[in-house]
Amino acid sequence: MTETAMMADIVLPATQFLEHDDIYKGGGHQNILFGPKLVDAPGDAKPNLYVLNELIKRLGGEEHEAHKMTSREHIDWMLKNSKYPGGLKELEEKRWLDCQPDFEEAHYINGFGYEDGKFRFKPDWAKVPAPNNGPMGPWQNMPTLPDHWDVNELPTQDHPLRLVTSPSRSFLNSTFNETPSSVKKEGRPTAMLHAEDAAALGVEEGDKIILSNHRGEVILHAAVGDRPQKGTVVAEGIWPNAAHEGGNGINTLTSADQTAPFGGAAFHDIHIAVRKA
Repeated sequence: MTETAMMADIVLPATQFLEHDDIYKGGGHQNILFGPKLVDAPGDAKPNLYVLNELIKRLGGEEHEAHKMTSREHIDWMLKNSKYPGGLKELEEKRWLDCQPDFEEAHYINGFGYEDGKFRFKPDWAKVPAPNNGPMGPWQNMPTLPDHWDVNELPTQDHPLRLVTSPSRSFLNSTFNETPSSVKKEGRPTAMLHAEDAAALGVEEGDKIILSNHRGEVILHAAVGDRPQKGTVVAEGIWPNAAHEGGNGINTLTSADQTAPFGGAAFHDIHIAVRKA
């Protein structure tokens, strides 16, 4: 029950990947894989496809043959309507389907996907709409040609340190910060400071400290040592807001501005000030 889930009026429990049939494409290779259902789901958990089909039916959505399919039927239909006439049966027999293009296509021997086959170094972002017509970030300020774009927040006199909000070893994402074993390993929200920075601030191991910038303030505990570089503070997480004193989580300090050109995940480089609470 993450903070996001607690905002919902209705929570529909979903199945985990061993509890439903699904199709996968892996990172780092070009194969399609089938992940079969191995165990029944507990309680009232239902696959996403079932929930989606039920919502379409009950809300008077447009009829489509796919809305009545099981997960296996849907995968089979998708494969056959792609370039795999053998469908799910072939995939189960072969265990994976290799989608790697031939050598010439994969290495652009015959050119790129333009009529003239040439590669474009200079993008025309105005002619490349964002996916799903979503908002675009400040693409007008991006370099015309590939180059370094200095958009990080640099240290200032009022905010002399740089904050890194990296993932912890125990919290892959926010769903893991509800897991008792992961919470036990991480202990509490901390900020790692270099020993020299901590000494200059009068901060010692375990002290309660306040990280701040023009966006707000966050209270954590100090972890002093030589792990971070001097001038850099590392706050691993991501902890829920409720785990922080005052209820402000680490993203209080990060920007919510749209990233260029098409939005999506931003890897923030943030300037902050640190003081002992």
